[in-house]
Amino acid sequence: MRNNKVEICGVNTSKLPVLTAKEKRELFEKIKQGDAEARQKFIYGNLRLVLSILKRFNNRNENIDDLFQIGCIGLIKAVENFDTGHNVQFSTYAVPMIIGEIRRYLRDNNSIRVSRSIRDTAYKALSVKERLTNQNGKEPGIHEIAKELDITPEEVSVALDAIMDPVSMQEPVYHDGTDAVFIMDQIKDEKNIDESWLESISLKEAINRLNEREQHIINLRFFQGKTQMEVADEIGISQAQVSRLEKNALANMKKNL
Repeated sequence: MRNNKVEICGVNTSKLPVLTAKEKRELFEKIKQGDAEARQKFIYGNLRLVLSILKRFNNRNENIDDLFQIGCIGLIKAVENFDTGHNVQFSTYAVPMIIGEIRRYLRDNNSIRVSRSIRDTAYKALSVKERLTNQNGKEPGIHEIAKELDITPEEVSVALDAIMDPVSMQEPVYHDGTDAVFIMDQIKDEKNIDESWLESISLKEAINRLNEREQHIINLRFFQGKTQMEVADEIGISQAQVSRLEKNALANMKKNL
């Protein structure tokens, strides 16, 4: 797939506009009032978001024009469903929807065959996941999805795994305009549960110099082996905030060591 084309689907990508945060807010206010012209301008001003996501599918032998059109569908869905009341940037909300739309397209055209029943279960699970995310402002767990579909969590997990594409550990799953949260940040490191390295006096002293919140996060992440999402749920802040606090704490510990 060539992603260096200047013109995709008749759109000159080198001349796409970049909207400021203020322009986005003003346009979205007009969109909520039913202004079709503002909606069109907002979508056009976010096409660069679709282009940036297409780079993740470079290893696919797919027509970039097709993927761009599918990505635009995801962008339009994001515009239609975005709620400013959730206090997140539009790009944070839109990126997973655009990626999801492209992946659904790729799954439908995948040469690897998955049984129809499993595929149907997976698509129903994805639909429920999207609905509950929009409804509650956060992604549901496997058990919640299973309850909605009246099937076992194991059936949901198997179905979703069957249609899941391999992804890079470095692929971002959240981005608020500053620090990105990557897939590797979601995975527990069982090695860090071993507390033998706590015997290091210098390390103890470095940790003791952190403020109370930073110490708590370091303890949960590296001594108890919890993911950033689990830490965020436990202390009542966003995952992006956990990521920033963790990085600051590690930087301060490095200085003290």
